[in-house]
Amino acid sequence: MSDPFLSSDEFAERAHELYNSGHYDEAVEMIKDGLAMYPASVELHVGLAYSRLAREEYVWAKACFEDALALDPTHEESLAGLGEALLKFGQHEAAMNLFDKVVSLGFGEDHDLMLQIARALFRENDFESAETFFRRAADAHPESSEAVAGLGYAAHRMGNDDLALTYLRKATELADDFAEARIYLGNVLYDRGDYEGALFHYQQTASKDHFDELAVWRVVELKKSIYNLPDGDPELKDWVDRLAALTPDMSPEEQVLAELEATLPDGSIRDPRQLDLFGALLTELSSMRGKASAESHRVRTPGGKVHTGTWQEIVLLMSRNDPGCNGKSLPEYMETISRRNQKEHGIVLPATEAAAFIQACAAAGLLIILR
Repeated sequence: MSDPFLSSDEFAERAHELYNSGHYDEAVEMIKDGLAMYPASVELHVGLAYSRLAREEYVWAKACFEDALALDPTHEESLAGLGEALLKFGQHEAAMNLFDKVVSLGFGEDHDLMLQIARALFRENDFESAETFFRRAADAHPESSEAVAGLGYAAHRMGNDDLALTYLRKATELADDFAEARIYLGNVLYDRGDYEGALFHYQQTASKDHFDELAVWRVVELKKSIYNLPDGDPELKDWVDRLAALTPDMSPEEQVLAELEATLPDGSIRDPRQLDLFGALLTELSSMRGKASAESHRVRTPGGKVHTGTWQEIVLLMSRNDPGCNGKSLPEYMETISRRNQKEHGIVLPATEAAAFIQACAAAGLLIILR
């Protein structure tokens, strides 16, 4: 039970501390207690909305933002938050109208709001619009390494690697310890064949800074090839341990269950197009960690989702992650995808056997076979 003598601002402040530490459930309960005493507090409604958003309760978040706007129609954080929620429902135009309203109200130079909007758009793969809001933040705050790095991420995802490198280098100059930008910069350099340059930037980070196996694999491979290190060299230990932590040793059945329950992380900047160069190395990881599973395969979708299991299990996971196909049998799902791609891209996919279906998808660039 919260202290009944707290003011609405104190409830909001305590909930904000819980939110920032990742305790979203506790933040929700704190705000509910506050709203019971202060139902007209805009800040509490906004805090509840963002906590709901963090818990991926998009319907509830949308309703909470609307409650806040009913009390204050020009509340900038509510407008931005409601726009972010609407993006989750595919209401892009309505979301953009809200984001534009935030700017028209005079908040176009608000660093945090512009980055929030840019990242929300980036997560929904609207890189051009994301670039516009990253640009607003960078123009108003040229010292912001996050805004400059965002321009680099957007440029890369729009296919302009030269511009991406310029921005990413500038971001690391502005903040030498900016691990996220360093890792992304290393990945872009690796993809361009500048392996020594990539390793230089990777080595400016610690293994604990990495939350995706891609760059960790690359560090291990580059250290071994450039420095001629054997597999068991102590120089590789932290990186191999981190790789093991990022790719837990699970059976195909456990992996299927985990992936069915898993959710994609917010703010992810990984580019699935980078992963094809490293697919073969996942087999090496299996041998390094003593794994042997002839029937287990691994694929990655363009959205960054990894599926592991037999070919049939992977197709099942793909179908369950496709909102338009969930509930279909495997033959029905493969036939649906085949017809869809023939119509949209002129690609005919075999729809009678799971292995052939996945291999054809990979050949068409619709996914990447990692193992």
